[in-house]
Amino acid sequence: MLNTLAPQPPDALLALIKQFEADDRSDKIDLGVGVYRTGEGDTPVFDAIKKAEHRLHEEQTSKAYLGPEGDMGFVNALMPYLFGKDATRGGRISGMQTPGGTGAVRLALALAQKAGVTRVHLGLPSWPNHAQILKDLGLETVGFDHASADGSADLDAVLAAIRGAQAGDAVLLHACCHNPTGIDYTDEQWDQIAAALADSEALPLIDIAYQGLGRGMEEDAYGMRAVLAAVPEALIAQSCDKNFGVYRDRVGAFYAMAEQGSQIDAIMSNAAALARANWSMPPDHGGATVRIILRDDELTGLWLDELETMRARLNEVRAKLAEAGTAGSVDLSPIGKQSGLFSVLPLAKSQIETLRDEHAIYMAGSGRINVAGLHMGNIDKFVQALASVTS
Repeated sequence: MLNTLAPQPPDALLALIKQFEADDRSDKIDLGVGVYRTGEGDTPVFDAIKKAEHRLHEEQTSKAYLGPEGDMGFVNALMPYLFGKDATRGGRISGMQTPGGTGAVRLALALAQKAGVTRVHLGLPSWPNHAQILKDLGLETVGFDHASADGSADLDAVLAAIRGAQAGDAVLLHACCHNPTGIDYTDEQWDQIAAALADSEALPLIDIAYQGLGRGMEEDAYGMRAVLAAVPEALIAQSCDKNFGVYRDRVGAFYAMAEQGSQIDAIMSNAAALARANWSMPPDHGGATVRIILRDDELTGLWLDELETMRARLNEVRAKLAEAGTAGSVDLSPIGKQSGLFSVLPLAKSQIETLRDEHAIYMAGSGRINVAGLHMGNIDKFVQALASVTS
């Protein structure tokens, strides 16, 4: 029977990684891989993580299973950072650990489907795995334009999608640092989105994968908290992979908010059953490490300082790109108002290929760039190359 399987196209980003590694030009620039990099091109392990891992090594007494819920100390320690002081909303919010943010998104969508959701409204472009998961689950995807031509969010489009949603629909929103565009809703726009969701029959799904890389931990949670304050129920997918730099440890969490606290146990029992059927138990190491950090004031302070360094570097690169104004036909100024790791440039595939072949600049075929691949020593080269291929 396995002979009936047709070959699938290789992942374009993985192929790009191999091409970059094989390129022997000393001035090559990698804007493709979606991880944070320092100005020297490294993706370091946080000092806070190293210290917490050392403590975990000294204190951990067992590698026995934790159960499908994972490390609940980790899950609960994250909640004040996500949801604020009243983190449980009077017992209406509970969660569980997942294998990365991808596992959390998968679990949220599978649970929504089990609860009766058949269609999901999704702003486009979006993280490619959103569409892949929706397709794999057999959920219908209804797209709307996330970005306007001027590099800002298309508020009218998301409000129209919410107002047009029906019972059995969900709306999937990025909380901050939108992947791939870097275009976020303003606080005032989030207030309008929250009000529209309050009047809608749609179930809100919030994907918060980059908290702290935009404006700050509190600021980046504004939109999600505005929605949760306005609606009776919601599902949330969270990732620690980016803001703790633990990509390969796959550290994420799924949360549900029920209309009443008495309903949350039934909701989470269904989530646990779905998790058991998908991955059985989440990996422990990364979640335990994050738990240690968040339970220790000194380590928490160190982590927040390191996160601030990341955020400041990303914003410095964005400001430098925005200062350049236009490069050929590409207006770079909106990048300064965007946030997080990513932005999308309006480039044709042929122009992207020319940047790679003639200038050793690698980016995704969609035009998405990881701004962390740039630094003060290579931004001028990038701007000049961009001008040369688009003039």
